[in-house]
Amino acid sequence: MIVIGEKISVMAKKVREALMKRDAKPIQDLAVAQANAGAHYIDVSIGPAEDDGPQLMDWAVKIVHEVVQKPICLDTTNVKAMEAGIKAHNNSWGLPIINSTSNEPERFPMMELAGKYGTKVVALTLGKGGLPADAEDRCVIASEIMARGMEFGVPMENILLDPLILQIATMQNQALQSARAIRMFKDLNDPPMQTVVGLSNISNGAPKHVRHTINRFYLAMLLMEGLTHAIIDPLDKDMMDTAKTVEMIMGKTMYAHSYLEM
Repeated sequence: MIVIGEKISVMAKKVREALMKRDAKPIQDLAVAQANAGAHYIDVSIGPAEDDGPQLMDWAVKIVHEVVQKPICLDTTNVKAMEAGIKAHNNSWGLPIINSTSNEPERFPMMELAGKYGTKVVALTLGKGGLPADAEDRCVIASEIMARGMEFGVPMENILLDPLILQIATMQNQALQSARAIRMFKDLNDPPMQTVVGLSNISNGAPKHVRHTINRFYLAMLLMEGLTHAIIDPLDKDMMDTAKTVEMIMGKTMYAHSYLEM
C-alpha cells in the first residue's frame, strides 16, 4: 500500500498558524517525521486559500522539498493554487498527486491540470446528483470520470479512484458499499485501476476512544478488497503495523521475523 501522510493539514491548528505566519519549521518537522515513519507521499493541504492560494502553495511545496525527498499530494480546491503547486514541485522525486477531481463540473479543471502536466489525480466518485447510494453508483461515476480523463489526456494509471468514505456514525451502511466499490473498480480497466481513501473519514463523529479501532479494522478490510493508496497518519505505529501485517498475510510481502521493521 502507498501511504500518503495526512499530518500537514490546514484543519490542524498548529499547521494553520504556521501557514498563516509562513513559519516553515512546524511544517518541515511534520514532513520529516512522516517520511521517516514510512510515508511515500506527503499531503500538503492548504484548503481553499482564497486570498493568496498560489503564493501559499508555492511556498509550502518548496519548504517541504527542502527537507524531504518525497513527492507531494497537493490538496486544495483552489485551481490556481493547485497549478502553482504543480509548477513548484520537484518531479525528480516522483509525480505529484492532485487532490482532487470528481464528477462535479466545478472540479473538472483539476482533471484538466492532470492532463496538462502529466500528474496523478485523486478522483472522488461524487457527482452533481449528490452522494452515491451504493457501490454500483460509485462505479457509474468512476466510469464517467475515467472517460473524462481520456478526453483530457490523463492515462488510466494516473487516476486514483476514491470510493468516498463516509462517516460510519451517521451512514453505517455506506462503509460496506465503499469497500465493495474498491473491489469493483478493479474490473473497470486492465490493468486494474488504482484506488485511494481518506481513511479517517470513516470514524469522523465517533467518540475519540473508538476512532483508532474503527480506522485500523476498516483499513484491513479495504486492503483485502484491493486498496492501493491510503491517506493516513504514518506516525500511528498501530496503523502502519496493520497495513504491513495484512499485506504480509496476503502474500504481497515476504514473511520475516522482522517484517514490521521493514
